[in-house]
Amino acid sequence: MAQTLDSVSAIERQLAELRLGDGGSRLRTSVMTHIAWVPEEWVEAAEDVLAGLAERHPSRTIVLFPQSHGDGLEGEVDAESFAMTEGLTICTDTIRIRLHGTSAEHPTSVVEPLLISDLPVFLRWRGLPPFGEPAFEELIGVADRLIVDTTEWPGLPKPYARMAGIFERVAVSDIAWARTSRWRSMLASLWPAIGKVERIKVTGTEAQAQLLAGWLRSRLEKSIALQHEPSNKLVGVELDGEPAPFPPGDPPIPADLLSDELDKLSRDPVYEAAVLATV
Repeated sequence: MAQTLDSVSAIERQLAELRLGDGGSRLRTSVMTHIAWVPEEWVEAAEDVLAGLAERHPSRTIVLFPQSHGDGLEGEVDAESFAMTEGLTICTDTIRIRLHGTSAEHPTSVVEPLLISDLPVFLRWRGLPPFGEPAFEELIGVADRLIVDTTEWPGLPKPYARMAGIFERVAVSDIAWARTSRWRSMLASLWPAIGKVERIKVTGTEAQAQLLAGWLRSRLEKSIALQHEPSNKLVGVELDGEPAPFPPGDPPIPADLLSDELDKLSRDPVYEAAVLATV
C-alpha cells in the first residue's frame, strides 16, 4: 500500500527515494509531465484510461482529485516498471493527490514543484472546465496542451464559445473531435459533391454532431443546417437526407485516443475553425 503524504516536500522526498532505491537498475525516462484534473464523478473512468498509458508514454503523471471539504493535501506516489532489455527496466512515476480547500483552488502551488523541467506539460481535464476560475486558469498557465473530451460537456454548443477564448493561450485537443476522424476523412473523399450540401444529420453524441457540422461549415465556408439524432457513439451521417458511406476501420479505444493526443504539441487550426463555426 502506498504511503499517504501530507505535503509537496514529502512527495518530493518519496520520489527521490524511489530513484535512489533501485540501485540504478530502473531507468526513469519521462517524455512529459501529464497532469489529470479528475473530479469525483470521473475517478473510475480516469483510472481505467491511465492504466493503459504508462508503457506507451513514459511520463510523470500527476493526478489531481479536487475535494470540497477539509484543508491541505493527501498524496501517494506509485512507480510502474516495464522491462526493455535484460537487466534494464523503464520506470514511470504516478502521483495521486487529493486537494482540499485552498489547495484545490490554487493547485499550481502543488503542481509546479513536481513538474519535470524542460519537458512538455499536458493537462487532461475531465468534465466541463470552469472557465475563468482560478484552478483552471492556473493550470492552463503551466500546460503546453489542454486535452478535453467535449462529449463530457453539458449544454453544447454554448461552452464552445468559452473554449474558443483560450485558443491563443494554450493548444487544445478534443477527444470528441478525434472520434470523428474516420468520418471526416470519408466525407472529404466525397468532394466535390459534398460542396453542395445544405444539411447534415448526425447520429452520435451531441459533441460529435456539433463538431462535424462546424467542420463542414468552416471547410465549405457556408451555413450548414444540423439535425442531431442522439446516440452514445457515432454510427451514421446523412447529407441532405442521403446516408453517407460508413468509414472503414474500428473506432479507437479511450486509452488509444488519449495516447494519440499526447503525441501532439502544436495547435490544430482545423479543429479551432470547427469549434468557432459551432457558435
